[in-house]
Amino acid sequence: MRTARRHKRFKLKSEINVVPYIDVMLVLLIIFMVTAPMINASVDVNLPQAEAKALHTKDQPVIVSVDQDGKLYLTLGDSKKEPIDAEALKVKVGAFVKENPDVSVLVAGDRGGKYDGVYQVLADLQQAGVAKVGLMSTPESGK
Repeated sequence: MRTARRHKRFKLKSEINVVPYIDVMLVLLIIFMVTAPMINASVDVNLPQAEAKALHTKDQPVIVSVDQDGKLYLTLGDSKKEPIDAEALKVKVGAFVKENPDVSVLVAGDRGGKYDGVYQVLADLQQAGVAKVGLMSTPESGK
C-alpha cells in the first residue's frame, strides 16, 4: 500500500510547458517591431558614373520610349517607332514576349521627363508578363 501512495506522489507529468516559448516569442516580436522602422529608412546614394558597355543580342530588342510629356512610343524589332497608349502597350508587348521569350525589352526615358512616366511603363510591362526589363542610356560624353 505504501508503494501505491509513492507512485501517486511521484507521478510524471506529460504536459509541455510553453511559458518559455511564449517568452522567447514576445522578445523576438519586440525586437522585430523596433528594427522594422529602421530597415525602411531612406538613404541618399551618390552612384558612381561609368561608361556602360553596349548590349549585344541576336534579336532586335523591344524598345518602349517615354518622352518628356509622358507619351509612349513602341519599337518592335526592325519596325519604326510608333505612338501607343498604355493598354495597347500591354497587349502588344505581352504577345510579342510570349512568342519570343528571349527578346530584350528596354525602356528609354527622356532626361527631362518625369520619373512617374518610366515607373508606370515598368509596371505595365510587368503586368504584360515581361520578366526582365533594361533601361537605356546614352554613352558618357567627353571620354
